[in-house]
Amino acid sequence: MNKAGDSMHRIQFQHVSLQSFHLQQNVKPTTEKKAASFNEQFEIAKNELKISKHANERLRERNIHISEQEWKKVTDKVREARSKGVNQPLVLMEQAALIVSAKNGTVITVMERDEAKEQLFTNIDGTIVL
Repeated sequence: MNKAGDSMHRIQFQHVSLQSFHLQQNVKPTTEKKAASFNEQFEIAKNELKISKHANERLRERNIHISEQEWKKVTDKVREARSKGVNQPLVLMEQAALIVSAKNGTVITVMERDEAKEQLFTNIDGTIVL
């Protein structure tokens, strides 16, 4: 009986060892996949423009509507400007003018294009005309 009991114990031990090996293999790819998803999401978020509370109020007060496609253009151009060392561009669109912090990826203020004609813009270091 001792011999049979010893054999069963060894079989059980080997079985547990194999399960542990399989679990360790399965955990690592799952962790890497989650890390990749987080990094992808972080890159996407990092490249999207945020709208400050002030700019959001100006959009609403002045009834300025910017389409998703237009926001994508603005975002792409601000990203391009940032890569060339521009930190705070003036973005001139058909219907609006925006001051953007390219460094922070944030729209600081918004005004109608007609209103922008009479303004003096300071603390900008680049202009994007769309």
